[in-house]
Amino acid sequence: GLAISIVKDGKVIFQKGYGVRDLNTGDKVDPNTLFIIASNSKLFTGTSIANLDYEKKLSLNDKVTKYIPWFRLYDSNATNMANIRDMLCHRIGTKTFQGDFTFWDSNLPKDSIIWKMRYLKPPGVFRQDYGYCNSCFLVAGQILKIVTQESWGDYVDQHILMPLEMTNTYMHTNGLAQRDNVAMPYTNAFSSLTKLPVDSIDNLAPATSMVSNVKDLSNWLLFQLDSGKFNNKQIIPWPVLQKTRDMNIFTGSRKSNYFPTHFRGYGLGVFSTDYNGKQVYWHTGGAFGYVTNVCFVPEENLGITILTNNDNQSFFEALRYQILDAYLGVPYTDRSKFLWQFFESNQKATEKKIATMQKKVVDGDSKNIDLDNYTGE
Repeated sequence: GLAISIVKDGKVIFQKGYGVRDLNTGDKVDPNTLFIIASNSKLFTGTSIANLDYEKKLSLNDKVTKYIPWFRLYDSNATNMANIRDMLCHRIGTKTFQGDFTFWDSNLPKDSIIWKMRYLKPPGVFRQDYGYCNSCFLVAGQILKIVTQESWGDYVDQHILMPLEMTNTYMHTNGLAQRDNVAMPYTNAFSSLTKLPVDSIDNLAPATSMVSNVKDLSNWLLFQLDSGKFNNKQIIPWPVLQKTRDMNIFTGSRKSNYFPTHFRGYGLGVFSTDYNGKQVYWHTGGAFGYVTNVCFVPEENLGITILTNNDNQSFFEALRYQILDAYLGVPYTDRSKFLWQFFESNQKATEKKIATMQKKVVDGDSKNIDLDNYTGE
């Protein structure tokens, strides 16, 4: 199932759910249905830190070791230079998702995750090469806690969620399955559609743990599109939002007949790109069983939220582009056809890779397996 909302010119003009939130019950998705929004949590973190910078309670240029003296990266020079801004824009040189498997869906304490960062040998160059890093946002959240003496969750709730009347948004996934009107997680990554357990990702909270619905996220978009105001009240100063959108690192280009863009970059918890002459800000959030996308186009006063409970599909992306194209007056392009072909190709390649790996599995007493065989690529 999925839920979608569209805001335009200061108003919510569309909110609707499609499909079911649980195949076992057949319950329908509606605008109040809860989804894990995963990495769409990051802009809430970036906004909070940028707000503290605006209030001069910290500086984005402060060294991480000022607040966490035992913080280390693999390279000592990177350790000495790393600042809070670096933690919020994926530029410490590690490869995208490098090391995530060691703590994702685990009960590893937050400080242990941060400690492990020193063992990640980066293939890239510090502040030069982009590599998506969840643990860096955890570092930023811990610094927020040290500076404010409030937890990351309490700070975001008090300074953002409550003023925006996001009353059905939660900071953590813990207990999600017991809440009402929840989209349960599914995947078709292994051919058939399979229900999954809810991710345990609260130890990465500032990067990926928030839960919300399209009704609440519509308020978030109205706030983004009205320069930090909601219901004519200034919630967060406009310069704070501007700072979150300033590009800190170039993340690549994707120009083709299907995607007419020239650049893509990252601010403080949000991507930015040009699209048919307009500046588009967006982020995708993925967790086991969920893919979500939030995007906004200030020049068009347009915002779109798409929440889904299947983690292995590109439908959300095709839908987002179709909506953008419609509002921007772009001639129709069948993006579903293109992305479906891309999905099918990737799916076949993945299934082939898994089958090859399964053939290498050694049965019997694991104590007899050489330790080198446990080492990944």
